Amino acid sequence: MTAIEVTDLHKRYGRTTALDGVSFTVHPGEIFGLLGRNGAGKSTTVAAIAGLIRPDRGTVRVLGHDPVRERATVRRVLGVQLQDAALHPALTVRELIRLHRGLHADGLDPDFLIDALNLDHRRDTRFEQLSGGEAQRVSIAAALAGKPRVAVLDELTTGLDPEARRDIWRIVTDLRADGVSVLLVSHAMEEVERLCDRVALLDHGRLLALDTPAALAAQTGRDTLDEAFLALTGGTR
Repeated sequence: MTAIEVTDLHKRYGRTTALDGVSFTVHPGEIFGLLGRNGAGKSTTVAAIAGLIRPDRGTVRVLGHDPVRERATVRRVLGVQLQDAALHPALTVRELIRLHRGLHADGLDPDFLIDALNLDHRRDTRFEQLSGGEAQRVSIAAALAGKPRVAVLDELTTGLDPEARRDIWRIVTDLRADGVSVLLVSHAMEEVERLCDRVALLDHGRLLALDTPAALAAQTGRDTLDEAFLALTGGTR
């Protein structure tokens, strides 16, 4: 069974076409990258996978389940970290992670997540008092607290320093080693090249390319994924 299956996905907002026939699959235990310029359709794709929107046409399945019609089932197996996720500002780091762990029958030890994400010195700090990078790490911890079988991570290292970024990369690779499937949305090409088994490139709501990072670079005659991205999208980010 595929971890995520997106088939012929279409979505319009008024006169704007956000998705125009996007299809791809994410395999069990795979780190799958989703790339594209702003407005390419990445956020709409993630929202459809998370069950936050209903596509106009096409289907989405998470471990065989419809995230809209089978919302409760999907929530038990899917962890989602959104770039602009809003957590309760008055709760502390420890309280937030314990809260999200308590929503699941099984999960990871909140103190383990706090330590793994280098938040130990902030465990009793209210969310509203955290820096942007610290808030991002708490959002990641909340997404992983239920020990999901599929994780969607949206710009997970934005605002993090190099050491914290490497710590997050280690956590993501550990997830893959444990058989968790990861959909990684990122603008950081170094991150994608380092972590992702395969990459899908969206542009104007369409799937422009899908392959391994190395194969995409080779197909365009470029040395790096960053150069291939620019070549495939017309030289702009």
